[in-house]
Amino acid sequence: MYARVATFQNDPAKIDGAIAEIRENIDAGLPTMPGLEGAKFLMLADRESGKMIGITLFETEEAMRVGDAAMNSGRGVAGSRSGVEFYEIPLHTLA
Repeated sequence: MYARVATFQNDPAKIDGAIAEIRENIDAGLPTMPGLEGAKFLMLADRESGKMIGITLFETEEAMRVGDAAMNSGRGVAGSRSGVEFYEIPLHTLA
């Protein structure tokens, strides 16, 4: 399993709006969008600082690379992206 970890900075007053818009995108079918089929999403938010971390989980490294390209082509709503990192997940307990 692999993870794409993107870090964002937003105005703390806009966090709830950003979370609502991201939730709408996921509910509208983001996980079935070309390049993101089967991906799992997590969002971490620090409401005081406005920092958000988006974690997208993929089954393979190739799927992560394709998913990264798909996410880079879309309009961001979490705030100003300050970084993207990629990780292998050698151990997990997620069902």
